Amino acid sequence: MADRKILVPDASHPISIRPSSVTVVVREGAYQFARSSSAWTLTEASYAPVQYIPRGDVDMSLLERSQHTTYCPYKGDANYYSIPALGASGINSVWTYEKPFEAVGEIAGCLAFYPDRVSIELAD
Repeated sequence: MADRKILVPDASHPISIRPSSVTVVVREGAYQFARSSSAWTLTEASYAPVQYIPRGDVDMSLLERSQHTTYCPYKGDANYYSIPALGASGINSVWTYEKPFEAVGEIAGCLAFYPDRVSIELAD
C-alpha cells in the first residue's frame, strides 16, 4: 500500500536488536513450541523486549498459518500463526516479519510469541 509510512528508528523511537545471551524456551502446558540458543532480543522504545526465534528452532507442526496481518511503520508487514492446541487463546498468538525493513533485518523469518498466551522462559 503506497500510503503506508515507513519510519526509521531514531532517538525518539529507538530499536535495538542483539543476539540473545540465553536459551529461549516457549511452552504452555505439555507443549514445547520452541527452544533456541540463537534468538534475537528486540528492544523497541518503551515496550518490553521481544524474543525473535529462528524458524528452524520452532516446532512448526504445532502452528497453523492464519490470514491475519498487521503493519508496523518501523518493521513492515507482520504475518501470523495460531496454535490450535491452545484453543481460543492460541488464535494469532505468533507473529513473523518475513521481509522486514532493512533497519530490523536480523528478525527476517524469525517468530515471536505473545507472552500473555504462552510461557517464555529465559535460561542460562
